[in-house]
Amino acid sequence: MTGLNKTTVSSLVQELITHQFVREVGLNTTGAGRPAMLLEFNPNAGCIISAEIEVGFISVICANFTTEIIWRSKEVTAPGADYQEVLQQLFELLNQAVAAAQSAGIPVLGLALGVPGLVDRDTDTLLFGPNLRWENVPLGAILRRQFNLPIFVDNNANMAALGEFYFGAAQHYNDIVYISIGVGIGGGIIQGGQLLTGVTGFAGEVGHMTVLPDGELCNCGNRGCWETLVSNRALLKRIQAQLSKGRPSLLTKIVNGSSDTLNLADIQQAARANDALTLEILQEIGCYLGVGVASLVNNFNPELVVLGGINESLGEVLLPALKTELYRRALRWNTEATQVVLAQHGSDACVIGGMALIYQAILAQPSIITTT
Repeated sequence: MTGLNKTTVSSLVQELITHQFVREVGLNTTGAGRPAMLLEFNPNAGCIISAEIEVGFISVICANFTTEIIWRSKEVTAPGADYQEVLQQLFELLNQAVAAAQSAGIPVLGLALGVPGLVDRDTDTLLFGPNLRWENVPLGAILRRQFNLPIFVDNNANMAALGEFYFGAAQHYNDIVYISIGVGIGGGIIQGGQLLTGVTGFAGEVGHMTVLPDGELCNCGNRGCWETLVSNRALLKRIQAQLSKGRPSLLTKIVNGSSDTLNLADIQQAARANDALTLEILQEIGCYLGVGVASLVNNFNPELVVLGGINESLGEVLLPALKTELYRRALRWNTEATQVVLAQHGSDACVIGGMALIYQAILAQPSIITTT
């Protein structure tokens, strides 16, 4: 499964023991032959700090080596804030996370950061983040000036896919498509247990598939991108347009007649109350989701499609419409083997995936990490 021979695995395990990432807990005396040593991860070997920057918020967690979260925070960012302002806010949260690790007496092993857009992993630079409106921001270099830690920067949907693959809904699958629904639409593709990055490292930008050639202008500069039809931003705009036409809805009462203040929490409340307009628009969004997912299933033939970034109350409405459209449009020889589920970790999938990035580095080369 790992592609490593027995000698290499034994050597890596011994190195993990030497660096106290794993510890011996006894012998397995069942069966014939020499008893095997039983091992477990050492929770006090170190902490992993993982963060996500998205449009409108920053999320940070600090977890021990057995993935138990010992500290977390999520803060709103100011609308229109430039990257310097957002990063200053991030630094403050990261310093709090480091302090939490120090209070627990556990060293920090590394820091992972997920951001929406095209990330150059060789330089840890966000080349193009259309929804953040950031370009050529050397995130890795900036973070290294602030923190003497191993730094890992990646696209947030890729990190979320890893989070669900290692610790969530996709743990027992090798071929998955992860779709993140937020201000935009992100994607992470795992094939044969490996993250698909493509020749330039930017595979998975599924939100920028063209669905309507002459459709709405996307922040990427193209027209008719999938995310202009199915993102949270698209959902809000569609409902606001109907409210402005005088369509009756519980939402009018929820927002006190001011549709400009409409947010996802309002829509979730209306969906739980079975508001007709809300359910109608959610089903339309679900159909457009199904159109895109059908193309992805035909292209990648995954075992599992994981829908992330949404909560259960919205997912219960979106999924049936999505599946109906998926099974209507995709080749049945593909859909027979494909399941569609909601992400186990919801909007936390990215920061959970940051732990996976650092785990991968440690398990591949334990000596790469110097604790702080």
